[in-house]
Amino acid sequence: MWFYEKKLQYPVRVDTTNPTLAAMIIEQFGGADGELSAGIRYLTQRWTMPTNEGKAILTDIGTEEYVPLCYQ
Repeated sequence: MWFYEKKLQYPVRVDTTNPTLAAMIIEQFGGADGELSAGIRYLTQRWTMPTNEGKAILTDIGTEEYVPLCYQ
């Protein structure tokens, strides 16, 4: 289902720091309502689903929650 390629999509070069932007990114990644937290919740809940259809739906939703993290 997942394809993992260990390389950067774009080269990264940090010349200056921006604490406000960093706080926003951290909240989006790991905050209580962030995409990462939501994705982890869905993928964890799939293990308690009694039906394969339910597991598939939660896997799809959990995977979909990670998509915005890939394009930020």
